Amino acid sequence: MSADSADDSQDEGSTLDRVGILVSPSLEDPTGFAVRAEQLGYDSAWTNELWYESGVVRVTDIAANTTSIDLGTAILNVYSRSPAVLAMTAASVDRLSDGRFTLGVGTSTQKAIEDLHGMTWDDPNPVRRAHETIELTKEFLSGSGRVEYDGETFEVADFPALGQDVPIYHAALGPANRRVVARLCDGWIPHNVPFPDLGDAFDYIAEHAEEAGRDPDDITVAPYVPCCVADDADTARQHLREHVAYYVGNGEGYRKAVAQRFPEGADEVAEKWRAGDRPDAAAAVTDEMVATLGVAGTPEEARQQLRDVAAIDAIDRPLVVIPNGAEARADQTLEELAPEKL
Repeated sequence: MSADSADDSQDEGSTLDRVGILVSPSLEDPTGFAVRAEQLGYDSAWTNELWYESGVVRVTDIAANTTSIDLGTAILNVYSRSPAVLAMTAASVDRLSDGRFTLGVGTSTQKAIEDLHGMTWDDPNPVRRAHETIELTKEFLSGSGRVEYDGETFEVADFPALGQDVPIYHAALGPANRRVVARLCDGWIPHNVPFPDLGDAFDYIAEHAEEAGRDPDDITVAPYVPCCVADDADTARQHLREHVAYYVGNGEGYRKAVAQRFPEGADEVAEKWRAGDRPDAAAAVTDEMVATLGVAGTPEEARQQLRDVAAIDAIDRPLVVIPNGAEARADQTLEELAPEKL
């Protein structure tokens, strides 16, 4: 976590120099989008994965077509790949990209794990699975000797570590999952935690990191920042409303994160979404929710909003995310929010 004040961060440009971009598989040319991000000075390009495209294959293709931009997954879930596969994947992409790779993982959602992957969400529970997956993946990557592990979820023996030091970030939301970040991870990828609440949320991580004998400053905070730029500000904000409604309606963890600041609003959005009233769910996302959960507006409005987000003490590495359904605005958003324009 950055120790700089907001003013120092702006003066030095350290946080604005570390703006990353999430490369959505729904873009017409995701790899070309990442190549353009490198040309525009973005710090990093990250691939996500739910359904449709492998985030690993895409980030490997981006690695082969770029030379300097950092790369990462944001995120791979901790259910569908074993720790051994995650470790081999991370080590392979890191070698192919000359050390540019960060492994970002998370629990995903109950619906995705059960209905898409056909796995049991609570065996033993998502946080325990995340803890053991990250702990064991770290051992497989950079442990010493032959790895032995005996946990509730995984038991392995007698395979050597890979000798590869790859940072691991975790997309934790609830307190128990944030303790996993505190104890094990190099970075934290929050999503749908209102920006004004990120400081308090990270203070909890910092407290538990210190209890574990770790320096909280060694944990990078890299939040998703949903961003949409349009010549018409209302159009940009509508895309943000739809994005927030999708996540609040589909993931209980996301609903809880938003509800910390907007309890009634988050409940109304979730209820309407789950009832199938998706336009009404988006309409229930208030202007205040949009302002604290994303960046949306004309080019100059959006740039100032992103500057304000980047100035928050807790944030080290903001990740620009194109909202669901806003792919037609992706190129303009990428260009207008380029670090050189901030």
